[in-house]
Amino acid sequence: MKTVIHTENAPAAIGPYSQALAFDKLVFTSGQLPLDPATMAFVEGGIKEQAYQSLKNLKAVLEQAGAGTDTVLKTTCFLADMEDFVAFNEVYTEVFGTEAAPARSCVQAARLPKDALVEVEAIAFTK
Repeated sequence: MKTVIHTENAPAAIGPYSQALAFDKLVFTSGQLPLDPATMAFVEGGIKEQAYQSLKNLKAVLEQAGAGTDTVLKTTCFLADMEDFVAFNEVYTEVFGTEAAPARSCVQAARLPKDALVEVEAIAFTK
C-alpha cells in the first residue's frame, strides 16, 4: 500500500503531485525546487544557493518519510545549465559526501518549473 508523504518543511506541490510516496520501505520523492517553503519564492543567489535549498527541501521530505540523506539510493538532478555542474557538485558533495554517494543521473533540462536553476529528486529507503 502506498503512503502519501507531506511536510510543511518543504514547498507545497505546485501541481497535481505528492511531495513523495512511500511503498513498503521505499520512498520516491518528487523533484524538489529551490523554493523557500514559507514564502514559496526562490532563495536569492545563484546555483549554489538554489542547490542548497533544493537539497534542504529534499532532506525535509525524506525525514518526514522516515528516511534521510544517508538512505538515498538514487538521485536524478536537473540543471538549467550544465555549466553549473561543478558548482552544483560542490553543494551536492556537502550533503551526500563521496564515499557512499547515491547512484545519480545529472542532466541539463531545456527549462525547469518556474525557471529554476536546479531540481533534485530521489529514491530512498526508510530506516
